[in-house]
Amino acid sequence: MILLVTNQQDLTTDYIVRELKNRGVSYYRLNTETLPSSECTIGYESMADWKVGGLRGEDVTSAYLRRPLAPEIESGSLKQEYINFLQLEWLAFLKSIYGRLEGKWFSSPVNIALAEDKPMQLVIAKRIGFSIPLGIISNDVDDVISKTTNENLIIKPLRQALIEGDSERVVFTSRVPKVNTGQKKAISFSPSIFQQEIKKKYDVRVTVVGRKVFPVAIWSQGSEVTQVDWRKGGDLGLVHQHIKIPEDIENLCVRLVQIMNLRFGAIDLICDNHGKFWFLEINPNGQWAWIENQTGLPISSSIVDELIKISKFNDKS
Repeated sequence: MILLVTNQQDLTTDYIVRELKNRGVSYYRLNTETLPSSECTIGYESMADWKVGGLRGEDVTSAYLRRPLAPEIESGSLKQEYINFLQLEWLAFLKSIYGRLEGKWFSSPVNIALAEDKPMQLVIAKRIGFSIPLGIISNDVDDVISKTTNENLIIKPLRQALIEGDSERVVFTSRVPKVNTGQKKAISFSPSIFQQEIKKKYDVRVTVVGRKVFPVAIWSQGSEVTQVDWRKGGDLGLVHQHIKIPEDIENLCVRLVQIMNLRFGAIDLICDNHGKFWFLEINPNGQWAWIENQTGLPISSSIVDELIKISKFNDKS
């Protein structure tokens, strides 16, 4: 039994479900926000001694963590402090289940969380041989000025690219032609990533699944809107093209994912006007369904292949 840990609205998981159904492979989709509506138990006779609704721990042979959400508590007449308490209890239960699935994960929650550290990503990527744009991560205006060229910079968030609230906003990568000391207060609010802007021929999204590599060029330079951050072109229908990248870059992508103890990585690169590839970041649990939809690349099939391999290893029947 393959366990999919996600939420009701995650369309990417729908691709996995479709592939599993086509192959006749049994699965259980756990939408974590609905967890409090299930009858759940954890025992301590063994690590497989647990159940969630109709799923028993002993039946799980592999698991894929996608986009879990916090369990939702039926509020009724409960005060907010009790709702908060109950939600934390359910999160603790869920965390315990995650721990009991070690050895069965496609990529484990612990390794995903560790791999989300962007400064660490840059250190590792540089160490293994990727080209990295010159830059610094700081909220110190003097360091930004003295430790970069301070010309033609870009700035992007260190972690969270979404401002949540009544109206959500995405914080896109932006140009900062030159930093000056008059920006000290604005820069001091939080550390940000400052890097030398690389003039692009196109952006590249490399999706790695196991040892399979799916490189796609995103032709972002045809519109001023998407030149710095192609995500701004959500309505522009940017061309996505399956390309071949140099073998050494392909090998570096696989190696980076392996060093981070993952089986998946969504790696963002830049190809400059001279054909040189530059590393930007890796999302250890990134989106990929839109890539498959636009290019026909068999990403969902490759993920299911990996899950089946893990299942065969763990199947004791």
